[in-house]
Amino acid sequence: MKTKLTLAALMVAGFAVSAQAPVIAQEKITVEFAYPYSHLFDVTYQAVMPKFKAAHPNIEIKFRATYESYEDGTNTILREAVSGNLPDVTMQGLNRQAILVEKGIAKSLEPFIAKEKNFAKDGYHAAMLNLSKFGDKVYGLPFSISLPVGYYNMDVLKKAGISQLPTTWDEVVAACKQMNAKGVKNPIFWGWNITGNWFAQALMWTQDQPIVKAGKFNMAGKEGLTALETMKKIFRGCEMKNLKWKEALASFSAGEIGMMFWSTSALGAVERAKGDFELKTGPFPGLAGAPKGLPAGGNAAMLVSASKDPKKLAAAWAWLKFITSGEGAAAVARTTGYMPPNKAANEIILADFYKKNPNKQTAVDQLPLLRDWLAYPGDKGLAITQVVYDGIESIVTGEQNDMKALQKELVEEVTDMMPKK
Repeated sequence: MKTKLTLAALMVAGFAVSAQAPVIAQEKITVEFAYPYSHLFDVTYQAVMPKFKAAHPNIEIKFRATYESYEDGTNTILREAVSGNLPDVTMQGLNRQAILVEKGIAKSLEPFIAKEKNFAKDGYHAAMLNLSKFGDKVYGLPFSISLPVGYYNMDVLKKAGISQLPTTWDEVVAACKQMNAKGVKNPIFWGWNITGNWFAQALMWTQDQPIVKAGKFNMAGKEGLTALETMKKIFRGCEMKNLKWKEALASFSAGEIGMMFWSTSALGAVERAKGDFELKTGPFPGLAGAPKGLPAGGNAAMLVSASKDPKKLAAAWAWLKFITSGEGAAAVARTTGYMPPNKAANEIILADFYKKNPNKQTAVDQLPLLRDWLAYPGDKGLAITQVVYDGIESIVTGEQNDMKALQKELVEEVTDMMPKK
């Protein structure tokens, strides 16, 4: 996989599936499907199902219980592989694909791609496929791309005398203090507890540094210390409460939080749930200016079916291909805040969409900053994620105030858990 994603790399890819696609077989075939974040994606799949059923009336999609997070999704698939209870298609975080490939759970999509006419011409170009390419084989089709952004309750900000959106974390803290002075009890939620240590990676990429470099945990240097010190500055300066992320999203939607920094993926859900206040999104702030990079969030559809039945596998491929197609990807943009890495969706179906939805344009404008969302290598990768999560929470709760000591502790513990090469 490439270590740097560009605007062209994401916008160049796509695929349009005709509503007149041929029926695979006459008998009814059931495809089991599992995905994360029901509060984000339920409405997306509800939107795509009528068109899929029209194109494939013989295929029934059986939705499994949704994953709580990307980590939960990966852990669930690993358990199901052992128990023999895998779904046919699963949505996995872009940073969690590798482990399923390494363990032989995910199937290569190359045999299916080889049978497709005009696959590259229709939009599945190398730039898109590289997001889920391992070695020389494609194992997934990217479904959605997200970036961290700022969500602002303009009514709360204006009452505190704030008219300009902050562009740096120092400006964010200053805005918090203005809101505090006007009696705002919870001025900010900063998404430290988002999946995959995503915001920690955002602060590292802001300085143009990955969290993993040359197979090593890359927070031992000045950039790592800056990331931790910046978190402390935000948490202490804004007197931020230690909210669970679902609680925070609900509180912001209810108009109780002035600023929220989170994934653009939640924008659709926030817009549907929010109270009567003016909502604006803004670019993710930087240290002294704009970030030098930001981690690409999102997920990819992977084939993990244990079936040997060619008809079953063909049906699973039909579903996987459809939801990553022009229409399927367009539904992602319409119902969430994710961006489709799909040319047909972005340039044809959504030609005027972003002009009419400026809050969703914010993330699109940040696409040139995209960098890899990295997973920690080895069998303990998920456990390392938890170690970093716990370390950051110790800053939020006030348990840890010495960032140099915390940096040393994290580096030693994570290094000990990573593969020795």
